[in-house]
Amino acid sequence: MDARQMKIKAAEAALEHVESGMRLGIGTGSTAEEFVRLLAEKAASGFQISGVPTSERTARLCLELGVPLKSLDELPELDLTIDGADEVDGKLRLIKGGGGALLREKIVASASARMIVIADESKVVDVLGAFKLPIEINPFGQVATRLAIEKTASRLGLAGDIVVRSSGDGAFMTDGGHLILDASFGRIPDADALAVELNAIPGVVEHGLFIEMASMAIIAGPEGARTLTTS
Repeated sequence: MDARQMKIKAAEAALEHVESGMRLGIGTGSTAEEFVRLLAEKAASGFQISGVPTSERTARLCLELGVPLKSLDELPELDLTIDGADEVDGKLRLIKGGGGALLREKIVASASARMIVIADESKVVDVLGAFKLPIEINPFGQVATRLAIEKTASRLGLAGDIVVRSSGDGAFMTDGGHLILDASFGRIPDADALAVELNAIPGVVEHGLFIEMASMAIIAGPEGARTLTTS
């Protein structure tokens, strides 16, 4: 089973948790896109769903495939969000935002009664941090914000390059018009403490640590899909 087949297996297992009539948050990324394709097939057969996309990229794919969409303002309370992750640990803490949609992903997940993560085995880690931690910041005062992040990281015993994400010839801009700093910490032994500290920095719009948000992770490997929970 190759990487894409594993993502499809995770998406298939997640789709079993979606009921007709649900208000559904729809995530961003390659695994989430496999879920969108499967969801579109069900919608075409009469399955009722109202989807809220977490990015413009996801919205375009949903519209292209015929998945009915609403805005989060139209549906401010959701039943379920299904989204991917760049890393997931044994406590279902996540690093997300490799695609740059972390702010909208976190807003949508927070508006949902439940969040299910779908991923392949390569995303499961003992300690978060091998994947660069995305930190979304306001362009104003970006150098001061980066320095504040570096000082905060140092107090927590973290080190590594923190660089502005680029795209083409310039800086990557999120759907909300912000910049992304990618922090190469390697290991984040206390992700909970880092999340609190980053939230206290004024120039930080949001960060890619998703703490106590996912209730389940569906992990696909060569032998099929398995489920991780915190209980």
